[in-house]
Order: sequence, then structure tokens, then C-alpha cells
Amino acid sequence: MNKLGMTTLAALLATSPALAQAPVRIGMVTTLSGPGGYLGEDVRDAFLLAIEQEGGKLGGVPVRLMVEDDGLKPGTAKQIVDKFVRTEKAKLVTGIIFSNVAVAAVPDVLEAGAIYLSPNAGPSNFAGRDCHENYFATAWQNDNPAEASGQQATVLGFKKVAILAPNYQAGKDVLAGFKRLYKGEVVAELYTRLDQTDFSAEMAQIRAAKPDAVFQFHPGGLGITFIKQYAQSGLRQSIPMIVSAPSLDQRIADAVGDAAMGARLTAHWNVDFDNAQNRAFVAAFREKYQRLPTYYAAHGYDTAVLIASALKATGGRIDDQAAFRAALRKAEFPSLRGNFKFGSNQHPIQDWYALSVVKGEGDRPAFKTGGKILLHHADVYAAECRMPG
Repeated sequence: MNKLGMTTLAALLATSPALAQAPVRIGMVTTLSGPGGYLGEDVRDAFLLAIEQEGGKLGGVPVRLMVEDDGLKPGTAKQIVDKFVRTEKAKLVTGIIFSNVAVAAVPDVLEAGAIYLSPNAGPSNFAGRDCHENYFATAWQNDNPAEASGQQATVLGFKKVAILAPNYQAGKDVLAGFKRLYKGEVVAELYTRLDQTDFSAEMAQIRAAKPDAVFQFHPGGLGITFIKQYAQSGLRQSIPMIVSAPSLDQRIADAVGDAAMGARLTAHWNVDFDNAQNRAFVAAFREKYQRLPTYYAAHGYDTAVLIASALKATGGRIDDQAAFRAALRKAEFPSLRGNFKFGSNQHPIQDWYALSVVKGEGDRPAFKTGGKILLHHADVYAAECRMPG
């Protein structure tokens, strides 16, 4: 190349940073196998859809998404995180589904100086005493979905409720959230296992407690098993079931069929939300993957678009973490959920709705959005958060 050509190339690179800019590396450690594997699959697929829609970019900045399966094993997640942040030099990490995995692996992300954006797990400690300037929750704080269900149970007039959840971080947070806003009596509080396949003992305990309703938190494959066995036990006909978003998504509803009918559901997002961003997302996701998106897909897409807004605002200069964090905190992106902003602890403030389960296409269960249960709702742990600055 002659001297003129070299000068022209240098001028082009100087005036067009995107031409010379290395892709921003984003590490995604998520659950892709086992009964909860579809949760991570939906987060991943929606995130990839957002990148594809920008031709390999987010916010006009080239990105490289690295995805690995944690198998719902905290130790595996820690190994993946170490590779992402130390070997691959990723400055952004996302994807963790289960709170026991997040509690083990997220501190390693933060200690390495990277930013973590959670598209699902929202342990209470990260919202309160262990909050961190480099930690953002884009989905919810674990208590929030159940708080909406507790409020709904109160509004519906259920005086006595039995509550169940797996015995791990999220399960404990969820039941605490339900009890926070439920004004009646909890006549049974039962803890199950994350690997449980037979709930007959719990069904017997529910029957003996004679509650007006049951609130249960069992995400993914656990939820499929629980709802099927609840219907088979005959309890569905006499004791209504109250669930929040993680316990009855579209995949669970498809798997259990009519057993989902009659459930009282609360959620912060639904496929029928009537805003331009959501309509376009649902159509694009359905066309590409030949299935309806779940809440987890909505979280994955919103997380990607939030990152895009910060990359655009900073020109992709992710090494200036103060500027990048400030751009994230503004949350200046069109959320699929409509109303969305971050609280002082960098967790969502958003609305919660009552959803009904109805017959949809081909008589499949579908969710229809009703009225708002909680408006501009935040978590209670923000008061414990001492965020720098």
C-alpha cells in the first residue's frame, strides 16, 4: 500500500471508531440443561435476537456474546465466570437463572471489576446489605412476584393459605415476600427440594391444613410436576392455586394443559402487553423460534436492550465504568414491560398485574392481562443498601 493509501486508511479509522472497535465481550453463564434448562434457553435466545436485529451490534457497537451452561451447579458457574472475566476479559456478565448459583458466582464477577446484570435471579442480599455499584437486577427482586401474589390473595378474600417453595435462597425470599403483603393466616409453610419429583406428602399436608387457597413457587420443571400432581390429587377442584410469574409461564402451561386452568396468576409482563416494543418483540421471537416467549425471554431481551442503551450513550467506552453505570441507571430504553426504572439499589421499580388463564390458540392455556395489583412497586431491601456515591 502506498503512502497515500496508508494515510487514507488511518484517517478512516480515526474518524470511524466503529470500524476499528473490537467487539465488547459479554459473558452469559446460564442454565441450559435439566428441568430448568428452558429458562436459560429463553434468556439466551431473546438476547441473541436483540443482537441479530442490530446486525451483530447493541447500541451500534459490535458485541460478542459468549454462552455457557452452568448445569444449575454453583461450582460450575464459578469456573465459567472465572474464564469469562479473567481469560476472556469480559467486562459485562449476565444470564444466571437460579439464586443459589448467583450467590456463589456473582461475587467473583464483582471482585474482578466487571459489571453483572441479572436477567432472573434476584437474591435479597444483593438488593440490600450486599448491594454493589456494579450489580444491576433487570428482572425483579425475588420477593416481588410473591408480594404481588400476597396482595392478590388478600384482595380475593382468602382468609387461610398454605404456602410452598423449594428450600433455597429464592424459595425463602419468595415466601417472605408473600407473607409481607398477605393479610390472612398462613396455615402451612412447607419447603420442598430443588430435585423433588414426588409431592404426595405435601398434597396430604395441604389437604389436612384445609386452606382457602394454596400459593406455590416451583419454577421450570418443578412447576410442571407440582401442577400436574396437584390436579391429579383432586385438590385443584376444591382449593384454588395462587402463583406468581416464575411458577406458571407459557412453557409450564403448555406442558400441564387444563391443569393450569383456574390458577390465579400475577406477573409484571405478558405477551399481550399493548406497546409497540412488545408487539414487535413477540412477533419477532415467535417467527424466529416458533414458540411464544416466556417471562425469561422478556428479561433477556430487556437486558440486551438496556445494555444497548448504555453502549450507545457511551460510544462503547465500557472501560469508563462510571459513565457506563450512569447510563445503565438511567434505563433510557423501551422496556417490554412499559413502566420500568431502577431504584436506588439498582433493582426494578415496576407494575404488577393480575393475569387469568384462558383457552388460547388450539385450546392451549393462554394468559390474559387484567388489572394492576401493585403500581410502581419496589423491593423493601433498598433501605439496607449503601451504594457508593
